[in-house]
Amino acid sequence: FTASFPNSDFCDRSIGRTTSQRLIFGKDRISSSRLYSSSKSTSMLTLITPDKVTLEIKDPVDKIALSQVQSILSEIRPNNSPSIDPSALLTVAKRLGDVPADHEGTYTISKEECKAAFEALGETERNALVNIHNRVKVFAEAQRASVQDVEVDIPGGKAGHTVSPCKAAGCYAPGGRYPLPSSVIMTAVTARAAGCEKVILSSPRPAPITMAAAHIANVDIFLCVGGAQGIFSMAYGIPSSTAGIEVPSCDVIVGPGNKWVTAAKSMVNGHCGIDMLAGPSEVLVICDDTANAKVVAADLIAQAEHDVVARAILLSTDAATIDAINAELDAQLSSLPEPNQSTAREAMKQSFAVLCKDINEAVSLSDDIAPEHLEIQTRNAMEVGSRCANYGGLFVGTDAAE
Repeated sequence: FTASFPNSDFCDRSIGRTTSQRLIFGKDRISSSRLYSSSKSTSMLTLITPDKVTLEIKDPVDKIALSQVQSILSEIRPNNSPSIDPSALLTVAKRLGDVPADHEGTYTISKEECKAAFEALGETERNALVNIHNRVKVFAEAQRASVQDVEVDIPGGKAGHTVSPCKAAGCYAPGGRYPLPSSVIMTAVTARAAGCEKVILSSPRPAPITMAAAHIANVDIFLCVGGAQGIFSMAYGIPSSTAGIEVPSCDVIVGPGNKWVTAAKSMVNGHCGIDMLAGPSEVLVICDDTANAKVVAADLIAQAEHDVVARAILLSTDAATIDAINAELDAQLSSLPEPNQSTAREAMKQSFAVLCKDINEAVSLSDDIAPEHLEIQTRNAMEVGSRCANYGGLFVGTDAAE
């Protein structure tokens, strides 16, 4: 387990869209038995040919969503005012369901509320948050230590660069179908490791586990608004008023989100920094005939149940393995509870599989797609993974399954 992006996102250093950002290593275990299933089994993944993959590479910014968030910005930042109007923000937050319609409080959650939420958790949940926090912190601090100041002698003087943290970091954690405390920790803890003075979190309808994660991650300000309005609030700041406390404008905004979050990020990019314009959440698995169909199917489902617009992509050199994984998908989906099952089945409608002629073709297609999560379950998995260039997170070997 590691941070979802390097803490250089919180420093004065740019990262390209397709830069490899993390490696998660697992035991490269090869199954001794091949898994087959009947070709008559239900095919959950649409089988497409390699030449059709480019049609699946879409603009991450949805044009309709962009138009909608432009209207939201006009409403909460009237006349291009320097900051967000607090009263207008609460009005939009109530209308869009970030807070209850009868909400009479402010747009923030206090540190005391977050602490109480953490203390109210069961021991298992508290320990899980503590362990995740510690792991992310160790890795994030190691990343920060790897980025050093540089100085060299030049004729007549010296030249160099310094690495300095942003003053205020904005962290977004989705709060739609399921709470995502992991997003809180992976963004806020990384910002702290980078040395940011202020860490602001935005998450709508925060569940107790999300508030508890904010406590352990030492978030300074917790905005209980989300979507585009949450992104805009962190980008432009909110003045102090009777409606709530002052929220500083952030130097950088990071974290996953839906199409409205992505559209809002595209609008504030330049006013502040952003991590990237990511499309829907996705996982791509490169596998051959040695892959464990049960494990691959479980990981495809794990991503699909995130959101109805998530994508699960399978690139394999073996037709029988694709059949076996499809059979497992059908069986495992049927055992999922609701709403996970319905969400995953809907996501499968835009998911697909490709039968590749060899691993080289699979690697090439994967680089074209540049997936958020990339898994390698093949012979010589580490060697195959090292040949992949464009991805968000790399999971190598069966035991490193996402």
